[in-house]
Amino acid sequence: MTDSAPKSGRRNPLLERLYAEYPVFRDYLPLAIGIHKTFSERIPGLAKGQVWAAMQHHTGSTRYLKAIVEGAPRYDLDGNACGAVTAEQQTLAANTLRERFKKAADRRKAELEQQKLELEQQKLEQQRQQKLRQLADKFSSR
Repeated sequence: MTDSAPKSGRRNPLLERLYAEYPVFRDYLPLAIGIHKTFSERIPGLAKGQVWAAMQHHTGSTRYLKAIVEGAPRYDLDGNACGAVTAEQQTLAANTLRERFKKAADRRKAELEQQKLELEQQKLEQQRQQKLRQLADKFSSR
């Protein structure tokens, strides 16, 4: 799976560079613990905030969390296996995904209920307008 960087509203130039240069990022493989230090060494001049934001965005993505749940080995920037995802990390990722999907489902449900309510209100308003027209016609013909 060699997708391009994820499509989101906000662009992160460092993350785009990591996706372009390192298949472990592009393929959403579980990353070695402390990998941010490695790419900070390979890409001099990075601000800690920039690194933190890129890592938060990447490791918080649904695709990355799914890879953690699968329990694959962790990889360094060169694609070498170097460690494993622990059962605790798998559980945490699974819980995060479950909560994320539940929130999304709840949000969709609330939106559908709101749309249904709005349609009912429109229908009632149309009925009200129709009755007003009927009354107006009835009394204007006298």
